[in-house]
Amino acid sequence: MALSRRTLLGLAASVPASAALAACGSSGPGKNDGGATYWYLNGQPQEGVRAGAVDAFNKAHPKEQIKDTTFENDAYKTKIKTAIGAGQAPTIIWGWGGGTLRTYAEAGQVEDLTSWFDEHSEVKKGLFPSSFAAATVDGKIYAMPCEVVQPIILYYNKKVFDQVGVKPPESWDDIMALVPKFKAKDIAPFALGGQSRWTNMMWLEFLFDRIGGPEVFQAIMEGEKNAWSNPAAINALTKVQELVEADGFVKGFSSITADSNADQALLYTGKAAMMLHGAWSYGIQQTEGGDFVSSGSLGFMTFPPVEGGKGDPSDTVGNPAQYLSISSKASAEQKKIAKEFFATGALQDDEVKKWIGNGAVPIRLGTEKLLAAAKGADFLQFTYDIASKAKVFGQSWDQALSPTAAETLLDNIVKLFQLSLSPKQFAGNLNAVLGK
Repeated sequence: MALSRRTLLGLAASVPASAALAACGSSGPGKNDGGATYWYLNGQPQEGVRAGAVDAFNKAHPKEQIKDTTFENDAYKTKIKTAIGAGQAPTIIWGWGGGTLRTYAEAGQVEDLTSWFDEHSEVKKGLFPSSFAAATVDGKIYAMPCEVVQPIILYYNKKVFDQVGVKPPESWDDIMALVPKFKAKDIAPFALGGQSRWTNMMWLEFLFDRIGGPEVFQAIMEGEKNAWSNPAAINALTKVQELVEADGFVKGFSSITADSNADQALLYTGKAAMMLHGAWSYGIQQTEGGDFVSSGSLGFMTFPPVEGGKGDPSDTVGNPAQYLSISSKASAEQKKIAKEFFATGALQDDEVKKWIGNGAVPIRLGTEKLLAAAKGADFLQFTYDIASKAKVFGQSWDQALSPTAAETLLDNIVKLFQLSLSPKQFAGNLNAVLGK
């Protein structure tokens, strides 16, 4: 089965408190009978990997047990927020880092792990350095990076490129020049599930970086006044609208959802030439695209540079990792168990092999041999190289920002892509929620 963004990347949109809380497991919130508690997302194959790590830890630590409970994605976001606010959080809090983690850290609801990582430097040295940015708030580490890395990748259909007689783009100008060539053959230049909103966001994440470097979005994250009006930001917003105006995206993109995988189908059926999507897309295309992947027809590359841009072409965006925090309300014994799990239970050899078997790249360094022996080795190695060599790995904006700012961002991105909002209007609307 393929890894999906819905399972591994929570959308920042708020969920009504009345949302159904579909949970399974044995433990309730907060303190229990001495053991640590751990909540995480269900859904296979990821749930099986997470449960396996807990089972292995419990077997090796008969006197230090972890009781796990699983939730559906949207229900989890409501439940965990409520539990943390009420001082009834599980010992180990599974999350996405970034803006949500910042709100927990600033409220004193999660443990500062900085000194623990200093004392267990071998744990930190064994993980992708790029995974720690979204775990860090004001220079202090509040979460253990875990699981897998998912950079955003530019996919392309090699058959379609050969048919039209063109080469993959090496610059933004190349992208714009390819648009009319594919349109002339009745092929959409880019597939896009625009109704899902976050899919549009990936374009801006790369354009902001390639044009202005990571500092542009960093200023936004830090709430600097009028940060969205940076000239590089306006340039990026203008460029994406120029691509929309040139019919660079499939007709009717704003009514296509990513959850249905209709955008992916456009690529592997040859109706679209290219698609910007996460590393999780590879497994979906492998599963649903017939012999598209196995025949070598799927091409992949990182987003090209923009002429005159300040961004380093090795920079990437997406999901640097998933994250585990420890509730500050947990007992001393529960915190001890959680830290032992971080040191000896998370990303151990068996878990690493399972993630790779699922077509994902764990955030543990030194897995090259395992990746090379796996199905889809070329793609896995490509993903590993991007993540391990990126000077900056920008976190998906809807996770990096606070939930309030993220929802405003997603709403305005839809209007930007529908050309009902100018770049300056977009910037003004987003400047209004800076720091909120």
